[in-house]
Amino acid sequence: MRPKIELLDSELIECILEEAFQLIEDPGVRVAPYVEELLRAAGITVKDGVAHIPEVLARRLLDLAPRGFCLYDRLGKPAVHYGGEAVHFDPGSSCLNILDPETQQPRPATSADLVRMVQVAEMLPQFAAQSTAMVCNDVPQEIGDWYRLLLVLWYSEKPVVTGAFSASSLHTLIDLLAIESGSREALRRHPRAIFDVCPSPPLNWSEFASQNLVDLARAGVPAEIVSMPLAGATAPVTLVGSVVQHAAECLSGIAIHQLAQPGAPIVWGGAPAIFDMRTGKTPMGAIETAMLDVACSQVGKYLGLPTHAYLVAGDGRVIDAQVEMESGMSCVLGALAGINMISGAGMLDFLACHSIEKLVIDAEAIASAQRLIEGIQPRGGSLAVDVFAQTGLHGDFLKLKDTRALFRKEQHFPSSVIDRGLPAPDGTSPDILQRARNRVEELISSYERHPLAAEVEQELITFAQREAQSSGLEGLPGVLTPEFAHEPNVTP
Repeated sequence: MRPKIELLDSELIECILEEAFQLIEDPGVRVAPYVEELLRAAGITVKDGVAHIPEVLARRLLDLAPRGFCLYDRLGKPAVHYGGEAVHFDPGSSCLNILDPETQQPRPATSADLVRMVQVAEMLPQFAAQSTAMVCNDVPQEIGDWYRLLLVLWYSEKPVVTGAFSASSLHTLIDLLAIESGSREALRRHPRAIFDVCPSPPLNWSEFASQNLVDLARAGVPAEIVSMPLAGATAPVTLVGSVVQHAAECLSGIAIHQLAQPGAPIVWGGAPAIFDMRTGKTPMGAIETAMLDVACSQVGKYLGLPTHAYLVAGDGRVIDAQVEMESGMSCVLGALAGINMISGAGMLDFLACHSIEKLVIDAEAIASAQRLIEGIQPRGGSLAVDVFAQTGLHGDFLKLKDTRALFRKEQHFPSSVIDRGLPAPDGTSPDILQRARNRVEELISSYERHPLAAEVEQELITFAQREAQSSGLEGLPGVLTPEFAHEPNVTP
């Protein structure tokens, strides 16, 4: 039996969907001029920028969305499956700041920081995918979207969770992926990345978001709806009311997406949160925020759709007991909910800051959660009788062949980040932050970049240099030049 958690019964889910379908018809969904003609051609009434989507059409379009698909690694092998009960994790995305490991203070992130995080995530099997985790403040803002992706593609073979902050940069990002894949058609067949697309709460698909949905669908590149209702501020204060709004935003987004290209891959995802009435903050580590994620994903799973959520994040400003309590708790809940992709590891300070040290600590929580959802299962001919037949009442189980054969299947062994050893002779031992720092350096020193084909690397460099120079950027921060790209263990 696989352990799982559910917060909604089927009757309540049906009520949620009933109201969500009502909302997208009346009062309707605000949409951009970019998609008005597309919607009208399907028979949808659009008046004063508001689309009124009938339930019967929304359900028909919902049926067109794939119930599962894969993201592929650099070698063209399926590496992440969206759908069913598969659970994957990736680091959180697009932080402006990084927590300095020495000062424990946030500072603007640079391309070198992103490279270090990509290298660490590449070495940790707990992360099935990379993300464009940080905004590189040493790169002009207008090229920041594709530059983050360039760094990830340069240093990682894993699939990527990414996104565009402007409609104009989306096609540059897709061009970059197509260069690495060999062509746009190859990218369509074996998508290497998925793009987050965010509606504006409540029930508003902006020009930027609408264009992203349509253009991604037509390019055959997977889209991940990241609906962000804020319970009590930009969504109903009740958790279930916010789940209804989340469902309505996802349903309307899927309708736009499937009208643009029937059968294009899309994910029922989100980053909902509560609004803290005392502080005005959006606590991503609150239990109610995790409950929203679990409930929203349960609605998506009820419809048979791939799911995503933002969890494994803490709200404190330093790596401490609060941050890791919040992160570990939501990590386990997300895994038990069977959410297909869980983003957010490494993040703290209400998603405003990233920490590579926190990323390696979060990896330990993820490994434990992954062990949990494997559950307990029988191994061997009997549950315990056979081994007692060998030991009798002496209890010498350490000597048994079964013990040697099975203990690695039964037990997860954490890295040195987790302290299970004896203290030093003087009775001291490094704290978890120091152990995390040591682990980061260990992983980076073990990292070895696997280059792309020489002609692909050259094409990427030529493309990047041309785009960078148009923005006044000289050189490519964080990217090794092709003549040095094959050197192992090199960190900018």
